[in-house]
Amino acid sequence: MPDPVTPTRSLRLGVAGPVGTGKSSLIATVCRALAGELRLGVITNDIYTDEDARFLRSAGVLDPERIRAVETGACPHTAIRDDVTANLAAVEQLEADFDPLDVVLVESGGDNLTATFSPALVDAQLFVLDVAGGGDVARKGGPGIGRADLLVVNKIDLAPYVGVDVEQMVADALEAREGRPVLALSRSDEASVQELRAWVLAMLAGHREGTHEPQDPGPMAPHFHADGEEHTHDHDHEHPHEHSHA
Repeated sequence: MPDPVTPTRSLRLGVAGPVGTGKSSLIATVCRALAGELRLGVITNDIYTDEDARFLRSAGVLDPERIRAVETGACPHTAIRDDVTANLAAVEQLEADFDPLDVVLVESGGDNLTATFSPALVDAQLFVLDVAGGGDVARKGGPGIGRADLLVVNKIDLAPYVGVDVEQMVADALEAREGRPVLALSRSDEASVQELRAWVLAMLAGHREGTHEPQDPGPMAPHFHADGEEHTHDHDHEHPHEHSHA
């Protein structure tokens, strides 16, 4: 009996950031920019729905079967950081069903500034902010902002309407990230879309050549849910960060 063929190991690219920053639209932008030359798949995360997956399917950016939803049923952090079993199984099943895939994008459920992916789940990660969240948010730091492989300042076309200086926001982000890459992006600005495309292609090249090593952005802070229960991730962080889920 022949040995089963092991599916090709894709580049697994995590996309995290607060609610409403445009993670799903960024993934749609990546798919539009690269679907003609790469074989792509997407895993979305929502607590109780498959809304993000349905949005991407309706956008027509990929074969709908290449877009899978994971319903975490709990804290969005947990499924990308502490217990990645459901997401990892979804990625591996997608790779098996559509072998070979070049890139699988994994979208975190929207959460706060502390959200990071485990390197056991993804090879590289983007963290997404948007100008509507305020020009000062890039200065606030946190493991996602500070140490993700790429920080995206999204929706820059809205900056004039919300009183944000994009150049200053990017400068603040570069300082917070100690020079790690920052991309100011609008899906309607072709130059910035091409920069995003080039970054993904460079990460894929590094993955294939074995020159890119997944990095752990660092522990997430303890945080609180609406029920008052504290959740901790990698318990060595000393500065609580409070938030509630709508």
